[in-house]
Amino acid sequence: MVNKNPNARRKFALVTGGSRGIGLAVAKDLARDHHVFVGATTRESAEAAAAQLPSASVFVADLSDERAVEAAVAELLAELEQRGASGLDVLVHSAGVYVDGPVEEVSRADWSRILEVNVVAVADLTRRLLPALRSAGGAGGIGGTVVAINSGSGFRASPGTSPYAASKFALRAFTDALREEERGAVRVSSVHPGRVDTDMQVELQTNWHSGDADWTYDGSKFVRAESIAAAVRLAVDAGPDASVDEVQVRPRV
Repeated sequence: MVNKNPNARRKFALVTGGSRGIGLAVAKDLARDHHVFVGATTRESAEAAAAQLPSASVFVADLSDERAVEAAVAELLAELEQRGASGLDVLVHSAGVYVDGPVEEVSRADWSRILEVNVVAVADLTRRLLPALRSAGGAGGIGGTVVAINSGSGFRASPGTSPYAASKFALRAFTDALREEERGAVRVSSVHPGRVDTDMQVELQTNWHSGDADWTYDGSKFVRAESIAAAVRLAVDAGPDASVDEVQVRPRV
């Protein structure tokens, strides 16, 4: 339900990877009571997602491009000031890439790409937005909330997943350190989904079962993206006395 209280302070959230999958589900959930900046690589996809929300703007940048991120952050901060916001209430890192394969087959370029997008870009964007996150809520506020969409692979690695797992282990290390550095100023949560029913999961499962003629994709075996959005909402809506540090969400069956 959209907040109808005319005296309620308007809140603002940025969701990277917000045009599809988990990110879009998070954006839709937060849009109930936030103006959402929808992050995407292309303006077309960002605007298509933003059009589905009651109050939204776009944040267009290839997160591996430092100059593009710098420009997008400047636009976001300018809009926050124009709208009279005290800061950024929520930053959700949902954008990411997936690379798998045995160690002997994964190239240096693939290692660089996954670490750049899944770790370096997250750290850089967070750094640029920390002042806005710290000031969220104005004087006496509890500051903003950073939520990193991690993975079960952030706790354990299996054969053939070393690039992805390494990036998610590193992302967990980043959020652990940031949480303690900013404790009392900015809340930092790490959400670790199991396999989620998204278009990326369809693609992955199809590739993994490419030799099985009898296989068909069954989304009911996986977690719904909306359930991950609910975990994000738990972290965002925690009272001023609480920080939801980590949440793991697994398929029930």
